Amino acid sequence: MGKLYIVPTPVGNLEDMTFRAIRVLKEADLILAEDTRTTGNLLKHFEIKNAMQAHHKFNEHQTVERVVNRLKAGETVAVVSDAGTPGISDPGFLVARECAREGISVECLPGATAFVPALVASGLPCDRFCFEGFLPQKKGRLTKLKSLEGESRTMVFYESPHRVLKCLTQFVEHFGPQRQASVSREISKLHEQTVRGTLEELVDHFTENEPRGEFVIVVAGAEEEK
Repeated sequence: MGKLYIVPTPVGNLEDMTFRAIRVLKEADLILAEDTRTTGNLLKHFEIKNAMQAHHKFNEHQTVERVVNRLKAGETVAVVSDAGTPGISDPGFLVARECAREGISVECLPGATAFVPALVASGLPCDRFCFEGFLPQKKGRLTKLKSLEGESRTMVFYESPHRVLKCLTQFVEHFGPQRQASVSREISKLHEQTVRGTLEELVDHFTENEPRGEFVIVVAGAEEEK
């Protein structure tokens, strides 16, 4: 049996790439990449020339069986996403699940992910939190938000720039205008920024300032009844 490695890659600054991640990618027989162009640039930067194959949400159901067969044959396979840790709102879960079912060794390297820096920098409690990732865009979105109205843990969400304002406005409706929150964008990149305040204040801020970049929204949990 071979081994599957889940390899985090930088969410922005290339200096966040670990020595171990570079070594694993250099030793892998195959690298599964969410976007071969993005990963190609990363591999070129670190002088990694190993075989690469596209593995993303549109083809992962079709490619998993072939990947598992290669692992059964003794090959080493590394999975990377465009940025951060595969499986966290990115491809990687399906192949890891199948390997676990087949008794193939799966090892996830520690490394970059966007939500941890945003959570810790938010100033909100991070001893207990729930990671919600991207909310459903249409079907089930309001149901999901309603189910979170009584959540007492700090909540963490991912959002794209063109939906940030809509998302914050919906948070005001479901969590209340005075709920404390934090919005971080471009984690570890040149224009990294964190804006903190009430949800109402954040709506005002992003109404006046066009959202740009990739966003992590951290929202305080509901106060528990005493």
